[in-house]
Amino acid sequence: QVQLVESGGGLVQAGGSLRLSCTASGSIFRTMAWYRQAPGRQREFLAAVTTSGATNVADSVKDRFTISRDNAKSTVSLQLNSLQPEDTAVYYCNADDDQLRPWWGQGTQVTVSS
Repeated sequence: QVQLVESGGGLVQAGGSLRLSCTASGSIFRTMAWYRQAPGRQREFLAAVTTSGATNVADSVKDRFTISRDNAKSTVSLQLNSLQPEDTAVYYCNADDDQLRPWWGQGTQVTVSS
């Protein structure tokens, strides 16, 4: 059974940092990624990483966010630095299984105060 479980969200002041983690189980995941969705907004792609270590990060956050992956533990992390109030959103982990079916975590809330 496929499961994606996120953790690490919370409340921080502007300029602060958070590290989000996602643990996936139940399949082999070629690509794992992070998205976010703010109230009233569409879900936004942030970053992705493959089993080979190739990464793709959205231009809007490339200077502040870093994605990494631990294949042995089937985890993907997102380091959030220099957070601003506009970064406030629910952050979601995403992964494609060996049948190329997409799976989503439950989301973790990130709130940045000014």
